[in-house]
Amino acid sequence: MMSAQDVAAVMALLVESGIPAWLDGGWGVDALLGEQTREHEDLDLVVELAKVDSVQKALENLGYTMAEDERPTRVALTAPGGRQIDLHTVVFDRAGGGIQSLQDGRAYRYPAAGFSGRGEIAGEALPCLTPEVQLECHTGYKATDTDRHDVRLLAERFSLLVPDGY
Repeated sequence: MMSAQDVAAVMALLVESGIPAWLDGGWGVDALLGEQTREHEDLDLVVELAKVDSVQKALENLGYTMAEDERPTRVALTAPGGRQIDLHTVVFDRAGGGIQSLQDGRAYRYPAAGFSGRGEIAGEALPCLTPEVQLECHTGYKATDTDRHDVRLLAERFSLLVPDGY
């Protein structure tokens, strides 16, 4: 499990190393909400593809090692105690959007404005994806109970329309 303190430590180390990263997934939702609403198995971060090796090197200081390398789509890092980080890798386009190459050959474009979110974990203000992008990233596939939980909270807090099936 990833605790709020784990997330704050990871983000502080990345900031200290000059590596931009944005909270995504469940911790991204909880950051936007300003409170932890459930337990989290991992930490999802959006990072620039060209920075993955730097991220890995920086996080070695916290015990993280490479577990899965599925570039250009994602990289998973693990550390003792079951901590896991899932890096969603992007290449930024001229307009500031982040293009993630998906494993099936498609691509997803995070809009430039989607990187402007700010949230709070363990009393620390942190960069995260915006509520609108978080909602989009939590839909479009078969929803789990966890996805429905996150979508419902985002929709309630930020007055967003919930897609059918959530």
